[in-house]
Amino acid sequence: MSLLRAIVFGAAGQDGSYLVSELLSQGYTVLGLIHNNAAPRPPQDGLSFAQMSLEGLDALPALLREFGPTEFYNLAARSSGAGMFDDPIAIGELNGIAVARMLEAIRQSDRRIRFCQASSSELFGEPEESPQSEATPLRPRSPYGAAKLYAHWMLDIYRKRHGMFACSALLFNHESPRRGLAFVTRKVTHAAARIKLGLADQVELGNLEARRDWGFAGDYMRAMYLMLQQDQPRDYVVATGTTHSVRQLCEVAFGHLGLDYKRHVVEAPADFRSSEPVQLVGDASLARRKLGWAPTVAFEQMITSMVDHDLALMQSQATPA
Repeated sequence: MSLLRAIVFGAAGQDGSYLVSELLSQGYTVLGLIHNNAAPRPPQDGLSFAQMSLEGLDALPALLREFGPTEFYNLAARSSGAGMFDDPIAIGELNGIAVARMLEAIRQSDRRIRFCQASSSELFGEPEESPQSEATPLRPRSPYGAAKLYAHWMLDIYRKRHGMFACSALLFNHESPRRGLAFVTRKVTHAAARIKLGLADQVELGNLEARRDWGFAGDYMRAMYLMLQQDQPRDYVVATGTTHSVRQLCEVAFGHLGLDYKRHVVEAPADFRSSEPVQLVGDASLARRKLGWAPTVAFEQMITSMVDHDLALMQSQATPA
């Protein structure tokens, strides 16, 4: 049995699936914690699952003692995107206080367990500088960002007060074919595939000039793994350092299928976000220097792979069994 044992909280999501694959490839035994309503996963050597929600962490200390992980990755959270202002009380409890409960469970059970928190570029909110690095002041502007900031500072407190190996990964936007439909990248690739197959004619989007630092989720999960392999714990920005507009996203996605996005994309003013005076874009030079990490999947490659996935998925659903 492997001496390398990891818990991945939020194993059923996009990020969790990539992180689990990374850990298994490194020889870990992995316990994936999934929410009660998460889709069942097929059995796999070295991988097992248990149900646990962010609302019910009372059993976590006993689980830690029973499984005996060497590493603990928290990817679970109330989602960002359009819902980051919805139900601020619940967001605070699930994205903030729940992380403090995880840290306390580790402190009570085994302080040698290394912990990595999936944090967010939303911590920067309205930044004073661009690009943003680990030294950039944190100024969240949403309940989601504020809750993540609470978790971020609690992690720092446990690291300094209790000597725990705890790291925060300040993840900028990261996408893949496994991304949910609520996010603009997958909304665009899904719509392009539907239009190509004649299942739709147009898609409504917000501001096409809005820009994001978009990277590949698998690359970002590899960065989180590398963070827990270091001699000393510290926080890292994980980003590509390059932004693309929603318009460019549409050009790549629709163009990959031989379509002109201008004929099918409708800007909906109601969906516009307020403009950002300072661009959100990450400076991951510390991760490059200390972790030896760099993105491996380019923006265009990532988006076309998402289009191909959506097209194949719809074609398979349309084919009689």
